[in-house]
Amino acid sequence: MALTEAPLLFQFEVASSEDLTFIPMCVRFNLDRFGLRISLAQWQLLPYEDRRLLARFPVDEDTEIEPNFDHALFEMLRTHANVEPEWFSPEEAPAWRDANAVPNGIGNQATLANLRTPGVEDWARLAPFQRYVLAKLARKPEANHDFIPAMREFGLAVPR
Repeated sequence: MALTEAPLLFQFEVASSEDLTFIPMCVRFNLDRFGLRISLAQWQLLPYEDRRLLARFPVDEDTEIEPNFDHALFEMLRTHANVEPEWFSPEEAPAWRDANAVPNGIGNQATLANLRTPGVEDWARLAPFQRYVLAKLARKPEANHDFIPAMREFGLAVPR
């Protein structure tokens, strides 16, 4: 797949990620997909144009479609920060991939936000990348400030 024309940002990310100071969800997706971890400090060492390029990579689950994200990231970090990303083994079957079961963390975040937990039908209607985003935002037990805006953007912000 080709790079997108502009960085892939959700509306809820624009305020915090439009200048790419923070790692946008599209980059997080590709980091997780390839089993790479970088710190916010490492991300911020990259020039804006490099961060913008990384945010233009497709968000598809098939690592064979766009195998250059990891290579680009390695070269950029070596060139601008003299570091390499940390490797980890990606989950083989992450919960967000299952369109037939809403991950527990989503219910926890919904409760903290005083929202209804999405039903399986709502969950299944989401694009895989949207499910990834909600699962990523819901991975910790404390409330995530982007969870409500993401739920609103995905049409799931229904009060309890």
